[in-house]
Amino acid sequence: MQIGESFVGEGVNAAHINTVLGHRDGPAGTAWSTALATPSAGHVPFVAVLRPSLPVKPMTLFVTKAAPADDDHGLLIWGPAQAGVAAGVADAVADGNIPEPDTSTHVLIAAVWVNPGADDADAVYRNNREATRTALANAALDLPAIDAVLAAKDTPSNPFYTPEERA
Repeated sequence: MQIGESFVGEGVNAAHINTVLGHRDGPAGTAWSTALATPSAGHVPFVAVLRPSLPVKPMTLFVTKAAPADDDHGLLIWGPAQAGVAAGVADAVADGNIPEPDTSTHVLIAAVWVNPGADDADAVYRNNREATRTALANAALDLPAIDAVLAAKDTPSNPFYTPEERA
């Protein structure tokens, strides 16, 4: 099983992607089918498609991290974010980060953050495409390296918070 993460962009149109890639017959396959069959209020996982009736391979379950706040937010999730995730998965296959034989034996779960304040469909698409491609590349390379994690342990920071005092 490969687990990846990537944050791309700035402000309300940034993308944050978490990925889990694994064999259909293993824990990833069980998680994939369970998530598809058990939606919760505001979080309805769906199969990511490159266009209607053309799902990306490996079959990718798009899981929202934020429930649609309104119709515009929902359209950004279902439209440009989904298109970006699907294209990013196809990029990962084209780049060799997901071997072609695995596209028929593995499944992918993509947990996707689309900010309710997002306001630029093209930026949402670009950022989700790049974040998905990068998360899958990171997973294929088993990144981050533990040295990078340990080097950053006393200086945590993210786009939403940076401690004033660092340990």
